Amino acid sequence: MTIEETLGYSFKNAAYLDRALTRKAYANEQKQQHKDCEDQEIYRTLGDAVLKLVLVDLLIRSGCDTRDDITLKKKDLEREEKLAEFGRNLGIGQAIKLGVGEKKQRASEEPKVLAETLEAIIAAIYLDGGFESAKETISKWFRI
Repeated sequence: MTIEETLGYSFKNAAYLDRALTRKAYANEQKQQHKDCEDQEIYRTLGDAVLKLVLVDLLIRSGCDTRDDITLKKKDLEREEKLAEFGRNLGIGQAIKLGVGEKKQRASEEPKVLAETLEAIIAAIYLDGGFESAKETISKWFRI
């Protein structure tokens, strides 16, 4: 099964997914070998913002009707541990491009790395297919 199949989203431009899966250490190692390589860092910022918007939208549509209720549920869903769990369940760890040191430390199993990569993947989906694609995919993952 491919990473796109496990994510439930087929990319029109695979470069978005490739960048989302590329950690900074790996990109730096590639650049030292004079290879062009972009890392996931800015995608994580965008993915975090898209995730917040989608979660609020989905929670309102699912019947949450107070600010406190939305805030509490959103806060729980966007916790690092929860995002890492979704990333683990989607099997993204084995697709992450890690630097040599990260591989030795088995960084692809670390909650922070899984959560950050999931946020980067959300950004990649948003950039590739727009808000509705990101919303539909996140909705499937989170079952909201």
